[in-house]
Amino acid sequence: MLGGVTVWRLPGTMNAMTNTSAPSGDGARGYRALVVDDEAALAEVVASYLTREHFATRIVDNGPDAVTVAREFDPDVVILDLGLPGMDGLEVCRKLRTFSDAYVVMLTARDTEMDTIVGLTVGADDYVAKPFSPRELVARIRAMLRRPRVAPDGEATRSGDAPAPLCFGPLRIDVAAREVSLHGEPILLTRTEFDILAALSARPGVVLSRRQLLETVREGPWVGNEHLVDVHIGHVRRKLRDDPAAPRYVITVRGVGYRMGSGQ
Repeated sequence: MLGGVTVWRLPGTMNAMTNTSAPSGDGARGYRALVVDDEAALAEVVASYLTREHFATRIVDNGPDAVTVAREFDPDVVILDLGLPGMDGLEVCRKLRTFSDAYVVMLTARDTEMDTIVGLTVGADDYVAKPFSPRELVARIRAMLRRPRVAPDGEATRSGDAPAPLCFGPLRIDVAAREVSLHGEPILLTRTEFDILAALSARPGVVLSRRQLLETVREGPWVGNEHLVDVHIGHVRRKLRDDPAAPRYVITVRGVGYRMGSGQ
């Protein structure tokens, strides 16, 4: 856990934000991380680990500044504490989701299923309870960022063998461009929601267990509550206007998991 970890003091103060530059090298890849926590020592430890992994990293210690800096900094991932002064982490996450598709990892001293569900409901992608291992946190962030992402100009780079879009009735899923539309209208999904839908659509008719879905989108063994995938599935269904009582797109197979429907 955090005991025994050397705290690296970074330039600046925690009153507004700390800005560190990512080391040069091929590993940098332009990734940006925003660490939002009012515990200065913990925030600096997390930032130091991320900086060593070639992230450009900023630290903010309150909710309102987190939203402001996120707009300016455009992070790829936000490590967000639940208990913040000025505006709590849940409200920060809600506001982030109005303009950013950054991965959001919630940090909290409370480790209850309800807290986890609430965090995911407002748009978080993952949830880590304190105390935690900074190395494990960075590894989970790396796994998230290995998933394909739309280029900054909004257009995905397509290769000659890029998969064709998949259609399920009026639902169109373009995995290469990471775009989803329903009846021709774009559907805005978070990255985790998109990855779950893409995993299901890649094997239509095949039932995937909760663990299989989580390990597909996390690219590795999942340790934690497998039922957290249900929260993300609920978000996908709501955005696709898919009635859980008579779903057309995401079908529940009781006792097993989920499969893709035909859209009819």
